[in-house]
Amino acid sequence: MIPSITQKERVVSLDIIRGFALFGILLINVGAFKILTDGVVIPEYIGLNRLVEIIIDILVEKKFFSIFSFLFGVGFYIFASRAESRGDKPRWRFARRLLALLFIGIIHLIVFWGSILAVYAIAGFFLIPFYHAKLSTITKWLGGMITVHILSIVVVIFAPNMGMITNVFTFLGNDLITIFIMFLSGFLAAKAGWIRKISELTTPIKWIQIVTFLLFIGFSIWIWFAATGDDPRLNEIIALGTIPTTYLYLSSLFVILENKSIAKRLQPIANVGQMAFTNYWAQSFIGLFIINLMGLETVSPINIVIIAIIIFTIQIIYSAIWFKFFKMGPLEKVWRFMTYGRNGKASVR
Repeated sequence: MIPSITQKERVVSLDIIRGFALFGILLINVGAFKILTDGVVIPEYIGLNRLVEIIIDILVEKKFFSIFSFLFGVGFYIFASRAESRGDKPRWRFARRLLALLFIGIIHLIVFWGSILAVYAIAGFFLIPFYHAKLSTITKWLGGMITVHILSIVVVIFAPNMGMITNVFTFLGNDLITIFIMFLSGFLAAKAGWIRKISELTTPIKWIQIVTFLLFIGFSIWIWFAATGDDPRLNEIIALGTIPTTYLYLSSLFVILENKSIAKRLQPIANVGQMAFTNYWAQSFIGLFIINLMGLETVSPINIVIIAIIIFTIQIIYSAIWFKFFKMGPLEKVWRFMTYGRNGKASVR
């Protein structure tokens, strides 16, 4: 039988950041729970609703699923390296895990059209060849992909009428590429051991924060003017600032969570993150229930924030209760069974 990861072995900061990522994803998904379910057209918002909408564009849009993607990459390394240490075939085992995720993700698409799980499963297969790659090789691939991705978005923003060539750049600059870049970023960080020695990386992290903060300020101003000026390129402008902003968020969170007292106070959020798979699924059910209970035809930005806070509060409560009796979430248990079979006992991030 395969031993589970104990609480002492878990990197608590990963669970906390995963919990925060789930809340950020909620702020994007809540507005989508109702829209395509009922064929409702999104209205144009004004006043406070418009302000909240723009703030979400600046601070949240695309950033939190990118954080989640980073953590997926971290999870791939933890899962595969543990499998290899047991004498298992890490890449084959991870492939089976991805097939299970794909199956569960397809089922979730029936419930929520915006589910990202199936996409994660498909993109995850492209991580497998990197498992035995050298750190220098992964770094070169990552740097190259980021460069191509950013240049592609720049071309789409400033030269959108280039026919078929524009379609190529549009693909290279799309969200799927962002997801894989963050997969690879998380895998590199885990493989290099950076996550477990944050306190030893003060200088490089500080430089990352300085550079990404300056970029964040610049992109935030650009997004603000694009949103208020109804610039049709708004989505591409948001995409251009996603990777530096995500790196800023991640580096800052890892540094903050080195403070053990802060990490301890955030344990309720860690509980949510520890059963992220279950909670991601549950959000769509709870969200639809609340939206229908409130009788909303459309979900305004203000209501999105309110509903997201309600859902996340509910998840904090039941996650804390769940872990008083069980070691992992229900869907996590199903996913583990599908990965290992009847005798599998591994709990993997």
